[in-house]
Amino acid sequence: MKKSIITALDIGTTKISAVVAEVSEEFELKILGVGIGPSSGLIKGVITNIPAAIEAISSAIERAEKTSGITIESAYVGIAGPHISSLNSQGIIAVADTQNPITEQDVTRAIESARIVHVPNNREIIHVVPRFYTLDGQDQVVDPVGMFASRLDVDAHVITASSSSINNLIQCIEGAGVQVESLVLDQLASTEAVIEHEELQHGVALCDIGGGTTDISVYVDGNICHTGVIEVGGSLMTRDLIAALKAPHYSAEHIKREYGHVIPSMIEASELIELDSFGMESKKAIERRYVAEILQQRCEELFEMIRAEINRGSSTQMLSAGIVLTGGAAKIQGMELLGETVLDMPVRVGLPKNLAGLSDILHDPAYSTSVGLLRWAMRENALLTSNKPGQFTNNFVKKIASIMKIWQPQ
Repeated sequence: MKKSIITALDIGTTKISAVVAEVSEEFELKILGVGIGPSSGLIKGVITNIPAAIEAISSAIERAEKTSGITIESAYVGIAGPHISSLNSQGIIAVADTQNPITEQDVTRAIESARIVHVPNNREIIHVVPRFYTLDGQDQVVDPVGMFASRLDVDAHVITASSSSINNLIQCIEGAGVQVESLVLDQLASTEAVIEHEELQHGVALCDIGGGTTDISVYVDGNICHTGVIEVGGSLMTRDLIAALKAPHYSAEHIKREYGHVIPSMIEASELIELDSFGMESKKAIERRYVAEILQQRCEELFEMIRAEINRGSSTQMLSAGIVLTGGAAKIQGMELLGETVLDMPVRVGLPKNLAGLSDILHDPAYSTSVGLLRWAMRENALLTSNKPGQFTNNFVKKIASIMKIWQPQ
């Protein structure tokens, strides 16, 4: 594979990030430019004001172009929001020639069969993720190509999104002068950035705690079995602080980022922090432990909601590797310990890694989706130019990248 330039665009509730990277011949990512700016015109990941969103997207893209020296013409774009839903489906086909091994075309026909599900007119399928295959009754087949059978079944995870939300998102991106290469579900992208292969095999859940929502994907035996969205994120934590501390948004957000903690007992009772507040006195001192108590209540509630969402598609008992937290709110101190206490399972914070170039700023859970989009694009482009499956070390990523049906804008 020759060197190529790819761009990732993560449009979140609180920030928009545009990242330009170069893919080397050794399939390594070198970050060339990063553009980050405040988000506008979105609520919980959904466009609510197109002109404001276009302006915010344009600003992030312009910053990425300046740092990279490259004009951005197209991008891989993350999609999220409460309008996302999923279901599991099965596809079945008869193999035309049983004397010859199963081909990629047979697999494609099976996946197309799994796409035949009832979807309302106001929704579109954005992903069909093959989970495993069954050949003449032999199940749990990872890759059927080259094997012999008369019947091929595929168990797939189908992800749908609101048509209007998709169209509004594309309109904003194109309004900023950028074409959409592919729309990729945020939590699938983040999986590529922070989840280890062994974790996938032993059962793990990714929880991407963003500004407006918490995006969840659950994996058992290396296969995705559930995706979901919880309408609670870092912005709601900030709103709790605003209400309790009677402080403006910028002050509450600063307190959360710099002094936030979710385990009050780990904070000295005498520790005070100063913040701007509403009223005649512009500044006041508060106990840091009080801030921790506010955040603890919200985060305990969030972890209980995460447990319930995981149990909708699997069981927390199936997740030996536990939960990987990522997203901006995952950086709040004590999140891992609180998660382990509430959920009684392993919890860690996932960080993007193995990056070169201008990568320091991206070594942060807030940019997991951006880095994951780059890895997604790299592997998709590699499959268009190479038929050497040995180049892919992660079987899950190979499976998703090679045969997943990615929604393409018309």
